[in-house]
Amino acid sequence: MIKVKILFVGPSESGKTVLANFLSDTTENVGGEYRPTRGVRILEFESQPVGSGDNKACEVDLWDCSGDFKFESCWPALMKDSNGVVIIFNPDVPSHLKEIETWHSMFISSQGLVDNQCLLISHYKPGSKVEDERVPLASHLSRIPFIQSNLEEEPEDVRQSFCRYLGNVVNAMSESREREEMSIIT
Repeated sequence: MIKVKILFVGPSESGKTVLANFLSDTTENVGGEYRPTRGVRILEFESQPVGSGDNKACEVDLWDCSGDFKFESCWPALMKDSNGVVIIFNPDVPSHLKEIETWHSMFISSQGLVDNQCLLISHYKPGSKVEDERVPLASHLSRIPFIQSNLEEEPEDVRQSFCRYLGNVVNAMSESREREEMSIIT
């Protein structure tokens, strides 16, 4: 079974832990109050990537990274051997929109990941009004797959979108492995 390491990054209080718990079917009794992640949480689960070449389940190591910059010195270690990065932000918080480029630069550009190994999630907190239009992003960010997350109204749409993203990551991993093998042969 293929193993995929995905990083969940983004500003503090953007909903990374809520999404990570939902996607991994992890339940935590947190009483609805915000508790910041300290450093990183690693969740392991199996998922069925959609659109991957072999359509087999994969093992996902989902690294739910703190959005607190006091952990910045640890981020290079977290990035080691990652196969994909998901940037999660709350579109209702103006500072989150400004921070997206910083997260992109630190976690995506620095690793040389291709666009389909990345995902932007505009995560709405319960009770928020979901906007129908896409959030305005810098041109280089607009090439990255984008989804809106509202776990109150369309939770299974979020899960299916994540599974399609996993399929993209698995395909990118397979293509990279094939290129490596060909370079050894030639």
